[in-house]
Amino acid sequence: MSQEHFTLSEARRIALAAQGFNRPRPNGKVNASHVSRAIRQIGLVQIDFVNVLTPAHYQVLFSRLGSYEKSLLDNLIYRRREFTEQWAHERSILPVESWPLLRHRMETHRVRPWGFEKFLEQHSSYVAWTLEEIRVRGPLSADDLPEPEGMPRRMSDKWGWGMNLKNQVLEAHFGFGRLVVADRLPNFTRVYDLAERVIPAEYHQRKVDREEAQRELLRLAARSHGVGTAGDLADYYRMPIREARLRIAELVETGDLREAQVEGWREPAYLHPKAKLPGRIEASALLSPFDPVVWYRQRAARLFDFDYRIEIFTPQEKRRWGYYVLPFLLGERLVARVELKADRAGRRLLVLAAYLEPGAEPGAVAGALAVELWTMAAWLGLESVSVERRGGFARALAAAVRA
Repeated sequence: MSQEHFTLSEARRIALAAQGFNRPRPNGKVNASHVSRAIRQIGLVQIDFVNVLTPAHYQVLFSRLGSYEKSLLDNLIYRRREFTEQWAHERSILPVESWPLLRHRMETHRVRPWGFEKFLEQHSSYVAWTLEEIRVRGPLSADDLPEPEGMPRRMSDKWGWGMNLKNQVLEAHFGFGRLVVADRLPNFTRVYDLAERVIPAEYHQRKVDREEAQRELLRLAARSHGVGTAGDLADYYRMPIREARLRIAELVETGDLREAQVEGWREPAYLHPKAKLPGRIEASALLSPFDPVVWYRQRAARLFDFDYRIEIFTPQEKRRWGYYVLPFLLGERLVARVELKADRAGRRLLVLAAYLEPGAEPGAVAGALAVELWTMAAWLGLESVSVERRGGFARALAAAVRA
């Protein structure tokens, strides 16, 4: 079987098209169909509630759609039930029809934090009781349940870094697929219900064996990558690489994937049969730190020559770029990065630092990034954009923002 060959530029365009960046943002008001289509194209959206700017899963859709009402996403998940939460690429939002593909992982779910399964075994009657309470009373949050008898509200680090015990028990049920997150309160608190009452029966009752589920997850990953290595595809749904390689070989044999070579890549690549290669990409978008375009560091480096690490958990004195840094996509390249923060009291979008990538043209990048910053500020309900002096690109960006 002959291999297809792509330049690095072609691979970037294929990858960005697969992520929805080959078309302009909706012209006019964004509706639920736009949001639903965007999620289904990328397959899943990683959930993260760090609120320095706005929770990351909302940002992923903003990058592709521009300004939209966040309630559209919430309604699709918790009212219309088109999507659900589950562990996929970390905790994620994904279509309900993907539920059967993850069932084999729910059945062997590793309880978080590691070691908490000992508590579940020692307090099995309480664990079973929480499930029965929800069965009888309906959707509940951890605050609606009493503490386990004889146990403190919070345990030492070995039981979950001081986390709430009731919440940990409910999260264990969630990981095993017994419960789903049926709602999120305004403070992001999870409200749980029985999976059988929320996931449509056609998906909740559907059985898919492990190997077929893995093949389908890899098909979905390939669709959302356009082109990628085995490591890229395995990472998308956090699949063990050894098993992913076996399934990928089977998908190549059946024609569900095509072998390819990409300029400068040491490893073989795999192309989705329906991947598009646009003549150019005209995107202009700030990307969440948890965006699929950059969440796998090795792929970001290989595809965009972009060294990216989320530094939220890095001590301040060891951070290179900043606490909450967003890459800026212009055309088919990642051309800058900015550390952002929403100053809600002052109604300002703060650019705490700004850096230009090597080879990027400062004037063009500054102008396009300034427009995107103002667009984001308006979306977040902020009235101004303020650029501080840190970073070699700050002065040029500040001038463009003022203009």
